[in-house]
Amino acid sequence: MAQVELIMPKMGESIMEATILNWVKKEGDQVEMDETILEIATDKVDSEVPSPVAGTIGKIMFQVDDVVEIGKVIAIIETEGASATPQASPSVAEAAPASAPASSNGASTSTKVDAPAAAPTPQPATADVSVNSGDRFYSPLVRNIAKEEGIAQAELDTLPGTGKEGRVTKKDMLAYLEQRSSAPAAVAPPATARPTAPAIDQPISSPMADASGSGNVEIIEMDRMRRLIADHMVNSKHTSPHVTSFVEADVTNMVNWREKNKHTFQKKFGEKITFTPLFIEAIVRAIHDYPMINVSVDGKNIIRKKNINIGMAAALPTGNLIVPVIKNADHLSLIGLTKAVNDLAGRARENKLKPEEIQDGTFTVTNVGTFGNVMGTPIINQPQAAIMAVGAIRKRPAVVETEFGDLIAVRHMMFLSMSYDHRVVDGMLGGSFLRRVGDYLEAFDANRSL
Repeated sequence: MAQVELIMPKMGESIMEATILNWVKKEGDQVEMDETILEIATDKVDSEVPSPVAGTIGKIMFQVDDVVEIGKVIAIIETEGASATPQASPSVAEAAPASAPASSNGASTSTKVDAPAAAPTPQPATADVSVNSGDRFYSPLVRNIAKEEGIAQAELDTLPGTGKEGRVTKKDMLAYLEQRSSAPAAVAPPATARPTAPAIDQPISSPMADASGSGNVEIIEMDRMRRLIADHMVNSKHTSPHVTSFVEADVTNMVNWREKNKHTFQKKFGEKITFTPLFIEAIVRAIHDYPMINVSVDGKNIIRKKNINIGMAAALPTGNLIVPVIKNADHLSLIGLTKAVNDLAGRARENKLKPEEIQDGTFTVTNVGTFGNVMGTPIINQPQAAIMAVGAIRKRPAVVETEFGDLIAVRHMMFLSMSYDHRVVDGMLGGSFLRRVGDYLEAFDANRSL
């Protein structure tokens, strides 16, 4: 009988861990190939991990809510036959060896197999890996609470834990903080402090300002997605020196064309046309004119992306954001862009995006006008070099140049803003690109056929 080691799959660039949400199968259960074994979660997408082989669940290595590093063995699957030879995913092959040595009695062999890739995420800032202090385990959540509340490692080591094997849980931390706020905290002498684990790159945060002093406050714990978004945003600011440029565009022709054709468009193609595909169309044309916007930074190298993959920030019912990606957007017609935008936005709201649909973006656009905002200063979605925000379209008086002289007329006006990585995109390039997008929108053909 062979033993196949199921390992935590790699789920995208910079993803170093995943949280186990639920074990669908338990030890001793039969499992078919591609049948779901467990559910895991990353930054923004919850995913099912299927079995790479048919067999029996021999051993489960981690429990629900455990945070597991990529490449670690999470379960043992016992299979029939002398050996098992399913192929590991290339994305994890470097993180774990293909097989483990056979047992001393030669009765079984062990093969380490990556589960099919689960949903990746738009690059959280750090790998907030659970670590030990001496012999004691602390979860990322407990460590983050301790960091935010200014609890030193020595003090943390003295806390009693009610979790498995005496682990300190979130409830233990909250109970301790409530007690700590009403009485001086006992701090262990420095001489008896246990050695701390190696430092982990976590986002910089300041201690909570008098969270319970007045009593007229509510403490709301960030959910998993919000914590990782926060990490990603802080990391982006630490990585890229942000510069934001603004232009104003007269989009009257575009607005009038859409108003005139939206019902015919839906009747003919079965899709509602919003402004988003029109914005993406202009952005793609401008990227062809200024390809050095479509880049990323790797140390001292600039990586120019030949594929134009446009990420579009989509709001979720929870208030969080996710960024599905339209791959090879320059190969799509307006109809194709409209179908892609509607499909990705709809499935994003239902948490039904596929793994490959939220990675490999090269440029991102976010529509702050959806919320009635006229402009914004977005944060770059690493490792990209630029992100554009499109504001609300507003009617207002504007000067119109005609062959008979200047006139004041009511026009549809909007602001475009773009934040860019000043390490590789200077003001001339960033400003010229943004202006070119505005020019394409202003030059929209009001008589364009469907």
